[in-house]
Amino acid sequence: MTNNLISTNTDNFLKTLITTATAYQNGNKLPAAKEVVDALLAAEKAAKQQKLNYSFNSLMGKWRLCFVTGTKKARQRGGIILGKGIYIPKFVSINISFSSNQETVLDQGEVGNQVKFGAISLELTGPLKYPGKKNLLAFDFTQMKVSLFNRRFYHQKIRSGKSEAEDFYSQSIGKQAFFAFFLMTENLIAARGRGGGLAIWIREN
Repeated sequence: MTNNLISTNTDNFLKTLITTATAYQNGNKLPAAKEVVDALLAAEKAAKQQKLNYSFNSLMGKWRLCFVTGTKKARQRGGIILGKGIYIPKFVSINISFSSNQETVLDQGEVGNQVKFGAISLELTGPLKYPGKKNLLAFDFTQMKVSLFNRRFYHQKIRSGKSEAEDFYSQSIGKQAFFAFFLMTENLIAARGRGGGLAIWIREN
């Protein structure tokens, strides 16, 4: 009976999240934000209960941010609580990309975060590591690029650049920015950030 219930719950939240990703990609009617948040929380809970372990290769590629929740500090008992979830407007493109250094270290690579609005593009890049424990991916941004009409006019290191990247791999994840991924499929990924917010990305073609 319990196994059937877990299976039913999994089917429900997975169906909601897949529907969300497909509808966003195709410009169809989107599920209510509360329904998506509930599905994300259910997916996160299931990943912990089942101790799911996702491979680094599942993250490779370019992903577009589709849905995100804010957070706010709880007035009682400390900690944070989730804010309302929102869909990212289609006229703003927010992408994250992951690539690996398979020729050197299997669980290390580069992360890129690009925001495009009209003709302007801002891109941050830097090192990442994915040790596999609890599906945590730590990252840091060490380079910033700004482009206008696909022509780069600004490219600078952030902080100390390369030396900062080298120090990154020796630091503990507890001191770094990270995502805790709890769902990965061929076309979508979902995670909780260090600040407590939840997010869905869909694969870019």
